[in-house]
Amino acid sequence: MTVPLPLPSLQNGQRIVVKIGSALVVDAETASPRQEWLESVAADIAALRTHGAQVIVVSSGAIALARHQLGLTRRVLRLDEKQAAASVGQIRLAQAWTNALSRHGLNAAQLLLTPDDTEHRRRYLNARASLNTLLTLGCVPIINENDAIATTEIRFGDNDRLAARVAEMTTSDQLVLLSDIDGLYTADPRTDPGAQHLPVVESLTEEIESMGGAPPPGYSSGGMRTKLMAARIATQAGCAMVIAQGKPLHPLRALWDGGRCTWFLPSPDARSARKKWIGGSLTPAGHLVIDDGAVRALQSGSSLLPAGVQAIAGEFDRGDLVSVMDMHGHCIAHGLSSYGAADAVRIVGRQSDEIENILGWHGGDEIIHRDDLVLNDRSCAQAS
Repeated sequence: MTVPLPLPSLQNGQRIVVKIGSALVVDAETASPRQEWLESVAADIAALRTHGAQVIVVSSGAIALARHQLGLTRRVLRLDEKQAAASVGQIRLAQAWTNALSRHGLNAAQLLLTPDDTEHRRRYLNARASLNTLLTLGCVPIINENDAIATTEIRFGDNDRLAARVAEMTTSDQLVLLSDIDGLYTADPRTDPGAQHLPVVESLTEEIESMGGAPPPGYSSGGMRTKLMAARIATQAGCAMVIAQGKPLHPLRALWDGGRCTWFLPSPDARSARKKWIGGSLTPAGHLVIDDGAVRALQSGSSLLPAGVQAIAGEFDRGDLVSVMDMHGHCIAHGLSSYGAADAVRIVGRQSDEIENILGWHGGDEIIHRDDLVLNDRSCAQAS
């Protein structure tokens, strides 16, 4: 008989990441911080701290806070305008959180992260060490994407996926996504009166993933789809995730008291820190196409040998993250390549005992060792 998994509760959280979008932080009419709301959240965080929980906040809002101040009021901004707005608005955002938290004797600490900080192994470990130290010192880290130096369109995943990566990085046990909706529905409740609320999601099936809808209007550019992407990263890292209504005052207190929400249960097979990082990575440097025999070998727990690789795309170095695709274009795994792209191309389809003769050196029998490879439940990002 299957024993039902216990439903998580904010009351049991030990290390909690709270993600807050621009539409909650910024008043759409005045383009200023919703200070009363921020102070209510700060009070909730202080209450969580008194119950022994450590709290990390991932907060959007920098660009939204600066648009009116800089006269950038048209709907679509150029990348350089977004960078300028982020530079100005981040100061206002950090100050708003500092003021709110200081009323409760809490120190705010600002961290600005880029995708590279979560993808590059050394930077990932450095960021994790900084966060752990701040938490040990009793600070409340306030994290946002480093939009001011972005070189591509500013969209890590609308901070939903950034929050999930932070939760994974810090081994948090709960991720709270405060939203303009009280959880996941079978359809968009704004347009379908028959949509049913789902209080708990045990696993991210294809049916569940199809429920992701279009982004909501307003400052927020996210939506349920990015929240489900965040759920996959978080739950595979052993972290429970919850989507809850964030607009009213004291949203965390409401969740503590059992307010309406959707909990996503963590995967029961929590992986090692190294494999969590590999499996949660979003931007592989390249990808390998493998034959059906190699797919079966990986699924049985074997390493990826060069004989099973049919094609290679992208520019990557030894140790870089790559995605592994089957012959039908499905991404089945992430892994760290034992060979750079130039060398990997030369040994594609060859036997492992030929590697040294072909390259003049031997970096291992495998292109990806099984210890450096994580199979995906459904899909993963493909290199551009």
